[in-house]
Amino acid sequence: MSLVLNNVHSGYGGVDILKGVNLRVAPGEIVVIIGPNGAGKSTVLKSLFGLATVRQGKIFFQGQEITRLRCDRMVRRGICYVPQTNNVFASLSVQENLEMGAFVRDDDYRPQLEQVYELFPPLRKKHQQPAGTLSGGQRQMVAMGRALMVQPQLLLLDEPTAGLSPLFVQQIFDIIGTINQLGVSLLIVEQNAKQALQMADRGYVLTMGQNRYEDTGQNLLNNPQIADMFLGG
Repeated sequence: MSLVLNNVHSGYGGVDILKGVNLRVAPGEIVVIIGPNGAGKSTVLKSLFGLATVRQGKIFFQGQEITRLRCDRMVRRGICYVPQTNNVFASLSVQENLEMGAFVRDDDYRPQLEQVYELFPPLRKKHQQPAGTLSGGQRQMVAMGRALMVQPQLLLLDEPTAGLSPLFVQQIFDIIGTINQLGVSLLIVEQNAKQALQMADRGYVLTMGQNRYEDTGQNLLNNPQIADMFLGG
């Protein structure tokens, strides 16, 4: 098993948002977390990446405990996190943003940069343009591309399609599928639940900081209770 969260209680400022969450991601899987606003979905990602305080429980990656490990050490372990907002260096060019993603590498990162440009063709054309001037969808590409510069084994995506046009939403989902085919596991928080579950190997439904359902993506899509509560019927 690549990632395991075991009975995690965590939150901010002394208040627990997660109240005993259990979760796992196997190598090569796409796992999606859905649920209502305030359920603690984003807190799961922040807890395992060291951005929320874990007060109880343990987190393991590739058999080693990583509970409360610093963000930079997470990156060196092969875990990268793409937040929902403020996820690019707005004043830096597209290429400078991508090069920032290689800060922990001591080898030649140019082949990986070329792979990112192949994965996100619009970024090659705008490689000298400040990232802050791009469209929302293209900024998301920059953020994901920067994370890929360290060749992660696990990619954490927090609402990767939030606020995007339907065209960009589909492009981002297509890119997620391609990233997974490259051998990267993904743990995704997503409000476009139907599309996310369609491509997910497994999914989790959180409510009030706790596990409510866990199943394959297809079984969750076919569950009438989940359809009524979270998928719009």
